[in-house]
Amino acid sequence: MAEQLKTGILDELSATEAFLILKILADENENIRERILQIAKEHLGDIDIEAVASEIYSELESIDVEDLWENSGATQYDYVEPTEVAWEIVENTVRPFIENLNRYRRLFLKEKSKIYCKGLLKGLYKFDKEAKTQFKDWATDAPMEYFGIVLEEWKKWEKSKKEIGEIELFVKENFPDRK
Repeated sequence: MAEQLKTGILDELSATEAFLILKILADENENIRERILQIAKEHLGDIDIEAVASEIYSELESIDVEDLWENSGATQYDYVEPTEVAWEIVENTVRPFIENLNRYRRLFLKEKSKIYCKGLLKGLYKFDKEAKTQFKDWATDAPMEYFGIVLEEWKKWEKSKKEIGEIELFVKENFPDRK
């Protein structure tokens, strides 16, 4: 009974409460802090180019053209172009991925950031070339525009010419017809 109560409490903690407890433990004990950091790096560690590419591709492909039509057209005060709304929807879909890319950089996980960047580029390119959704017809240039944004976002954090050269070679070899 006492054991069930202990684990029950852990199961009922909110994310905020669990985070606060974790921070307290890390501040109180250097060994625990090091173990938490080790677990965090392991958790963040498995990045696969294909998985990232598939994730962003799926997110973009799952955009329903109905969302575009519902948010565009005549309004009470104005007219909103469907292409403008389409770009906003793409931006809102891609933004969390760019934020995650930057998070890896802020955590000084340079190699993971590079792999994540490659996955994003691959997924955006695949969506541009292969997606057959009606939505894509309203934002035809958006995937490759965000391809460039992702690439530039990664480069702005990178100082190594060798690393930048590696990404540029990856782009050249994998996306030869990139606009």
